[in-house]
Amino acid sequence: MTNSRMNPKVDGFLSKAKKWKEEYGELRNIVLDCGLTEEFKWMHPCYTFEKKNIVLIHGFKEYCALLFHKGALLRDAHGILIQQTENVQAARQIRFTNLQEIVEMKTILKAYIREAIEVEQAGLEVNFNTEFVIPEELQNKFDEIPILKTAFEALTPGRQRAYILHFSAPKQSKTRESRVEKCTQQILDGKGLND
Repeated sequence: MTNSRMNPKVDGFLSKAKKWKEEYGELRNIVLDCGLTEEFKWMHPCYTFEKKNIVLIHGFKEYCALLFHKGALLRDAHGILIQQTENVQAARQIRFTNLQEIVEMKTILKAYIREAIEVEQAGLEVNFNTEFVIPEELQNKFDEIPILKTAFEALTPGRQRAYILHFSAPKQSKTRESRVEKCTQQILDGKGLND
């Protein structure tokens, strides 16, 4: 591993980590051994190949993980890839609860990373389900403000999906209406839910 491929922002991230510090360090070494470029995106170490996202290191309360951006396209020969939630279409995680698990899986992890690089080199893309059911409350707002519909349709499919899931989640119509109202300007500004 060459130091020239290490990103100082990731050094800062690792030095501030209260949990999973050793695990993050080991995952970083494994990923860098695979020749990827280290970047810092979405407040996490992210590793790219020819400027394309391959894998990200992140942690939660119960586990830390490698997140493969196009994990749905990997063969998953060992049955270890996890879909975070039913709404996640492309990304898949490999989760860890301790350093020893990572050390024991080093060879397997490198094989998955190499396969993820091959997927990117081949130009493969995840076929996203872009069939969205527009909530009634959002459709009413589109009818009221036609430019809102135009702005919404100009968003990426992922941003549209995030809004639709956000708007559809509440059981009560007034809560759904409130969410649409709160996000209207953000949509008009061409921004996603979390931008």
